[in-house]
Amino acid sequence: MRIFYAAHSSATLAGNSKVWDHNLLLPLKDLGHDVIRFDYDLDTHIRDLWLRRHGRPKLERVLLKQLGAADATGKVDLFFSYFDASMIAPAVLGQIRRMGIVTVNWYCNASYQFEKVAPIAPAYDYCLVPEKCRLEDYRRVGARPIYCQEAANPNFYKPSPGEFLYDVSFVGQKYGDRALLVQRLFGAGIRVHVFGPGWISDKRQQPSLVKRLRSQTPRSLAQSFLGRLRHKPNNSLSKGNLPVEFLHEPLSDEDMVKTFSRSKINLGFSSCGNTAFGKERVTQVRLRDFEIPMSGGFSLTEYMPELGEFFELGREVICYHDAADLVDKVKHYLAHDQEREAVGVAGHQRALRDHTWQKRLKQAFAEMALT
Repeated sequence: MRIFYAAHSSATLAGNSKVWDHNLLLPLKDLGHDVIRFDYDLDTHIRDLWLRRHGRPKLERVLLKQLGAADATGKVDLFFSYFDASMIAPAVLGQIRRMGIVTVNWYCNASYQFEKVAPIAPAYDYCLVPEKCRLEDYRRVGARPIYCQEAANPNFYKPSPGEFLYDVSFVGQKYGDRALLVQRLFGAGIRVHVFGPGWISDKRQQPSLVKRLRSQTPRSLAQSFLGRLRHKPNNSLSKGNLPVEFLHEPLSDEDMVKTFSRSKINLGFSSCGNTAFGKERVTQVRLRDFEIPMSGGFSLTEYMPELGEFFELGREVICYHDAADLVDKVKHYLAHDQEREAVGVAGHQRALRDHTWQKRLKQAFAEMALT
């Protein structure tokens, strides 16, 4: 197929990540499709408050122009995007569909942010949905969801031979109850290295913050800065309770894979946003649940029934049920090398066999009757 691909590269505020390139763009190419990439800075759009509110018309104009040019040189079969309602209007999607192009959208935050994609979901021919709990919500608003769980690209996520770098590590943003669980481990004498936005002190983050603010448009500068103040992360742990040598900047994608592979234990936290402190705790299967085993790492993550549909729990990945269970299992698997290593091997074999993006996308296209 000839696919016009429109998705941002990074999954986080960390500007050095190309995680969706590795996990969506490259697997599409691996399947033999002719992929034309939308030439637009979508990463800045999703991070910039002013652009999210006011920049959609320009994005749409450029999109239609590039898509039309691509279609003129050879029929485009599929428009594949990772968009929310700040990026495209239903009417524009209607224009694309009238060109005879099938439209499909991938979105993986609907577990707790369904409102961001609900206005545009019915305008797509199909929506790829990794959250089983939201399938009925998509249908309720008139969309056509296809259940497509996350996965990992084995051509990028690979075991990295060598000595272990860390006993216990976590790669990801600091939010929700993650800091409380890490603090609980430190309180039990377990040292955890954490990597990602929000873990280090404001002073150490300031250079990268200034650089990002300088890159924004003048109109967005004040709004973006005020927005960051309103949502300033709680850094009490990084200022006092956790030793600074265990708190790190976000990793490059390559170093992230190495860390997964060469940590004795990789932690997984499953609650979404700040729902851990609300009336309803929302959890979901995450990209990390596939990236870690695909990298040959040992995965210890919060229990979710849905995860058992993809791995044999207790043999291919290990789950904890609460903070006390987390502490007990970390101590157990640090003390039992052979058990831990067997889990890592089994998880890697399962990920390679069943949980590649190439396989996920091929199955989704078959369900859409696309070849």
